[in-house]
Amino acid sequence: MEFDIAQITATLTNYITQYGLRILVALLIFVIGRIIAKGVANGSQRVMLKAKVDETLASFLRNIIYYALIAAVVIAALGQAGINVTSFLAVLGAAGLAVGLALKDSLSNFAAGVMLILLKFFRKGDYVTAGGVSGTVTAINIFNTVLTTPDNMVITVPNSSILGGTITNVTANDTRRVDMVFGIGYGDDLLKAKKTLERIVSEEPRVLTDPAPTIEVSELADSSVNFVVRPWCKTSDYWGVYFALTEKVKLVFDQEGISIPFPQQDVHMFPVGKE
Repeated sequence: MEFDIAQITATLTNYITQYGLRILVALLIFVIGRIIAKGVANGSQRVMLKAKVDETLASFLRNIIYYALIAAVVIAALGQAGINVTSFLAVLGAAGLAVGLALKDSLSNFAAGVMLILLKFFRKGDYVTAGGVSGTVTAINIFNTVLTTPDNMVITVPNSSILGGTITNVTANDTRRVDMVFGIGYGDDLLKAKKTLERIVSEEPRVLTDPAPTIEVSELADSSVNFVVRPWCKTSDYWGVYFALTEKVKLVFDQEGISIPFPQQDVHMFPVGKE
């Protein structure tokens, strides 16, 4: 088969003459449109942040605006290139339906992410228990939420798992109650022990006076008389107060001669006479 170089050259020249300018303009539309879309999206995010819109919601809306503008730019560029946009949109719609069915779990995570951001169950920086794990929220993405555990592990949780379960926001309020239980022996002075606990709690500077701490006898257990000690503190001081009071109760109880019962067994041995 012989190729007619002149005919091929003429065909290419005709194609470039007819479509070359269109393609060049389409590329310019895409490049410039992408720059404008990014600028508009970033600008809208700055405006929302100045209006004191939640940072997570502002970032989410910024991404929605950006991708919506990019879609419009792509359609405009394809139209300028001479592609039948109506047919393209029909094909894209059919493909989108097929992809949607294949990625239904991802779409479920997307919908859950929208709900989490709009309903504000938690924000970046909150310590939560959600989706069966606990940690500090470092990012709320469209499909997943990223948590950092106290020992610095990063856990990525699908948004649908979070929205479909119980969400506990530990740091939602400014104050928390520290629930503690201390036991004394039945032979110890109950009133002395109660006054000692009251003194220990009152001497802890991070404990709040309002609401007032609760210190009461809660149970006459098998081997101990148990007190509930429930002081209030700032949420950020919770673990500091918990550890400090636990240590101080042991030290002061030892000084005051108040026992702290612990599980033990008494073994009684009886001599067996010879037959």
